[in-house]
Amino acid sequence: MTRRRGRSATGRTVLTVVTAFGVLAGAALAGAAPAGAVPAGRRVAPGVTYRQFDVTAGAGTARVHLLTVDLADPHVRVDLLHPGAVAARATVSRLADSAGAVAGVNGDFFDITETQHPGVEATGAAVGPAVAAGEVFKAAVPKGQRFGPSLPPGTATEDVFGVGTDRRARLDRLSLTGSVTTPEGSLPLKGLNQYALPVNSVGAFTARWGTASRVRAVCGTDTQRSAPCSDETYEVKVRDGRVAAVSDAPGSGTIPADTTVLVGREEGARQLRELSVGDPVDITHALVAASSEVPYAFAIGGFPVLRGGAPLAGLDDTTSAVRTFVGCTGGGRQLLIAALDGAADYRTGMTVAEEAAVMQALGASDAFNLDGGGSTEMVTRDTGAGAVTVRNHPSGGAERPVPDGIGVFSAA
Repeated sequence: MTRRRGRSATGRTVLTVVTAFGVLAGAALAGAAPAGAVPAGRRVAPGVTYRQFDVTAGAGTARVHLLTVDLADPHVRVDLLHPGAVAARATVSRLADSAGAVAGVNGDFFDITETQHPGVEATGAAVGPAVAAGEVFKAAVPKGQRFGPSLPPGTATEDVFGVGTDRRARLDRLSLTGSVTTPEGSLPLKGLNQYALPVNSVGAFTARWGTASRVRAVCGTDTQRSAPCSDETYEVKVRDGRVAAVSDAPGSGTIPADTTVLVGREEGARQLRELSVGDPVDITHALVAASSEVPYAFAIGGFPVLRGGAPLAGLDDTTSAVRTFVGCTGGGRQLLIAALDGAADYRTGMTVAEEAAVMQALGASDAFNLDGGGSTEMVTRDTGAGAVTVRNHPSGGAERPVPDGIGVFSAA
């Protein structure tokens, strides 16, 4: 079981993946996997298969757990796994069992610790945009506020991997557009259910946020996550289209379905201070796609590593880790969902460049990196089983609660 690395005459990495199932790909990274080379694996459900194989990465042997999902099968769909609130976490197995998924993996990077902001608790909320069952859950935090490895050049926190209502997977970028219309005029809305707001902005929190404190939203800056919390803030609760309450500081607790909470910092706070209880307020928000005109049924944040069959420039080729990544083939009709094993024999993992190479060798045209390390986890459900089985070994020795993931569902 080897993976041979080299350099071609053009300077590109050359890759051959050999596993217990046979050769998965030919020598050149630009080439697709030969027909019939990918092993059949174990059927999880009609249109969904699971397999595992080893590759010899630069830092050592890595074990890949792979789901292949046929979106052309009308019985199969994928959607966001989530615990019911943006600012909440649960293990992938619990998320999959609660939703009735036949398989799943962890998702986006998230606000996991706030040691640099004394007295402020981590929200557990994801970094990027999220869409579940066609409904917008949240928008992306500023680039300087994200958790996770450095982004490849030219990418952003708004980047997503999603599946449209046409049942085709694709890479895209979802940006927030919205406004807050008051008797004094219209203000731009710069945040939606996100743990960090841009400096000088106003953001909205809905019932989807959950009960977590909204204080974290006014900490840090657009370029420095560890910067102090703002000392100029304001919060306005809007119920049924009118201001119901105001406060000098962000609060916490359940947000009713008929209520939207506006949080402002710096100039945004000064603008919200113009409002009085009883004033009419109209709030609009949407996520706008940069590329696709097809609405998204599902979308999750992370960052792209492969686009149009070629690795992105500037991918990290030095830092190895346990990783989760997803790709698509066949014009977006087939998903390849991968999670590395975190057992001691495989914990060295892969670099981001190597994960892109593996996806390319498997024939993916596009691929996307999700959260890794102790978050990496894959589960599948045996036929007739009441609970899913964790297929990889989490590198932390136990399942880590995460804010979201990719769930695979079967109506067969």
